[in-house]
Amino acid sequence: MRAVANYGRARPCMAFRINRLLERAAEKATKHAGTSWALAGAVAVVVVWLATGPLFNYSDTWQLVINTGTTVITFLMVFLIQRTQNKETQALQLKLNELVAALRGASNRLIDVEDWTEEELLTLHQHYRRLAKLAREDTDQHRSLSVDSAEARHRSKVFASDKSAV
Repeated sequence: MRAVANYGRARPCMAFRINRLLERAAEKATKHAGTSWALAGAVAVVVVWLATGPLFNYSDTWQLVINTGTTVITFLMVFLIQRTQNKETQALQLKLNELVAALRGASNRLIDVEDWTEEELLTLHQHYRRLAKLAREDTDQHRSLSVDSAEARHRSKVFASDKSAV
């Protein structure tokens, strides 16, 4: 956290405070927007709008009210949903990174794989396809293979079975 001097005391900078305020507002909006009460409120607004149609002779202004309102709400919800999805995706990636880092035998190359290019991800996908093929061909269903060791283990298994056949 950046801080600026304030008569000898450190205080958060303005950008940090604004960001924190926006974050809290977004969290509250996300929490409330996904409730049954929010849906009921939206339905109630539409019902009231429909009920007022005859009072306003279904005028262009009457239609503009609902069109403008729904457009603004939709515009804001797109950013709210994207923010929530980004935060949840980041949290999930961090949890997966922790698991990969903690598991013995797991490839640490997979940590931060979400930052790889599409070409790098395609190459990794091809490695996993090869691994899956080797696993399907393996008669021992309890054996575990990793990207880094799949081919070496496969060769050693084939070599071992060739030696035992002699």
